[in-house]
Amino acid sequence: MQLVWFKRDLRLHDHAPLSAAARRGPVLPLYIVEPSLIHAPDFAPRHWTFISGCLCELRTALARLGQPLVVRVGEAVEVLDRLASEWPIEAIWAHEETGNLLSYARDRAVRRWARARGISFHELPQNGVVRRLPSRDEWQARWEERMAMPQAQPPAALPPLPIDPGPIPSAAELELPPDTLLERQPPGETAALATLTDFLSRRSRHYHRALSSPLTAWEGCSRLSAYLAWGALSLRTVVQATRARIAELSQQPDPAEAGWLRALAAFESRLHWHCHFIQKLEDEPEIEVRNLVRAYDGMREENHRPDLIAAWAAGRTGYPFVDACMRALTATGWLNFRMRAMLVSFVAYDLWQHWREPGLILARRWIDYEPGIHYCQLQMQAGTSGNRTIRIYNPIKQGIDHDPEGIFIRRWVPELAHVPTAYIHTPWLLDRAGQERAGCRIGRDYPLPIVDHDAAYRRARAAIAAVRARPETAIEVAAVHQKHGSRRAPPPRPRRTERGSARQLRLDL
Repeated sequence: MQLVWFKRDLRLHDHAPLSAAARRGPVLPLYIVEPSLIHAPDFAPRHWTFISGCLCELRTALARLGQPLVVRVGEAVEVLDRLASEWPIEAIWAHEETGNLLSYARDRAVRRWARARGISFHELPQNGVVRRLPSRDEWQARWEERMAMPQAQPPAALPPLPIDPGPIPSAAELELPPDTLLERQPPGETAALATLTDFLSRRSRHYHRALSSPLTAWEGCSRLSAYLAWGALSLRTVVQATRARIAELSQQPDPAEAGWLRALAAFESRLHWHCHFIQKLEDEPEIEVRNLVRAYDGMREENHRPDLIAAWAAGRTGYPFVDACMRALTATGWLNFRMRAMLVSFVAYDLWQHWREPGLILARRWIDYEPGIHYCQLQMQAGTSGNRTIRIYNPIKQGIDHDPEGIFIRRWVPELAHVPTAYIHTPWLLDRAGQERAGCRIGRDYPLPIVDHDAAYRRARAAIAAVRARPETAIEVAAVHQKHGSRRAPPPRPRRTERGSARQLRLDL
C-alpha cells in the first residue's frame, strides 16, 4: 500500500509522487484538512473555497482512474497514524513543501513519526526550489534542469480500495467565517489548463504593456498565480508550454509577432523569479516572522498604530488609488504586482508600520497566497531585506500614471463617482461647492488623507538611511546577498514606457 499525501499540489498531471507510488502498488490518495493550518492567522475562508473546489475536481479525476480522493480532518500525524493502523502502508509519497512555519513543523513531525513507524517517507521536488541547497551558485542550473524534465504522467488506473472517501467539509463545518469574495476565480486543474491556454494563445500578446495598470492587468496578466500557489498546475507545465509557444511564434515570419515574443520573454523571466523568492524561505524559514536583515529590528515597532492599519485594510486612507486597490483586492482576491507593491509601500513608509501585521492581512486576502513569495516581497518592499534600492511609491502619482481618468477608482470607491477627473486623485483639494455638486463631502463621506505623503517620505528615507549608515548593517547586508542573492545576469533595462524597474515587475503572475 502506497499513500499519496496531497498538500499544495491539487492536480492529476505532472504529479511525481502519484506516478511513482502507482508504479509500486495500490494507492491511497489522501488530503488532510488540518485545523492548525486552516485556523492559522494567514488563512482565510476564501482560501478554503478555492482549495475545496480543487479537491472536488481532483476527487472526480481520481475516481475515474478507480480510486477517489480520501479526505480526513485532523492533524497530520494523528490522521496518518490512524490510517497506518488500519492499512498496511509501506510508504508515504508527497511533494516537498515550502510553506509557513506551521507546515514546516508539521512536515518535521511527520518525518519523525514515519521513522518511528518504519514507514518510508518520500518527498519529491515540485518546482525549482532545491532543498538543502549548498550554494546559490548552483541554483540556476538546477532550476533549468528540473524545468526541462519530462512531465510525470498520471497512472492509467488505480485499484479501488474498500475505504470511505469521507466528505469534503464546508467552511461552516470547519468553523470558518463566511467567504466574502464578490468575484471568484474558478478552481481546479481544468480551469488552470484552460487559463494557461487562453493566456498563451491570446491574452499574452500585450502582457508586458498590460501588467502595470489595474485597468488592463486583470485581462493582460496570466492569472495563473492561484493555480500555482495551490498546485492545480505545475510550474514545469507553465514553463514548458511558454517555451513551446515562444518557439512556435519564432517560426512565423510576420514581424508583428516580435512584440508578442517580447511579451512572452518578459513572462518567462518572471517564472524564474517565482522560485527564486520561494528558495529564500526554504533556506531561511524565519523570514516569515523576522527581518531578514536584523539591523532593521526596532526601526518601526514602537510606532505601532492599529488605527492606521485598520484604515489601510478597510480602504479608507483618503488616498483614492490606494483605497481602490485595497477594496478591489478584498472583493476579488487578486491584484497586479505593481499595485501590491504600492499597498505595502504605503503601510510600510507612509504609515511607518512593521510589515508583519499588514502581511497577515494581505495573506488572508490573496487567493494566490504563496508564503515564499509573500514574505520575501513584503520585506523587499518594506526595505528590510537588504535590497539596494528602496522604492517608496507616491500614491498620487501611481494613480495618475495607471488610472489617469479615475475609471478604476470610481468603480471601487463609489463615494468618489461624481468627483471631477481633475480632482479624482486629490479630492481634498476640491472646494466645498465642488464637493457638494459631486455629492461627496471630504472628511464626512470619504476620509481626508490620514497621513501627508511628502512628510512621510522624508521621514522614512531618513530613518532607513540612518540604519544603512551603520557599519554592521553593511556587513549583514553583504552576508544576506551572499546567501540569497540571484546569480543570474541582470535582464536588459525595460523601456521607459513600462514605468518601472525589472525587479518591480518580475512577479506579475
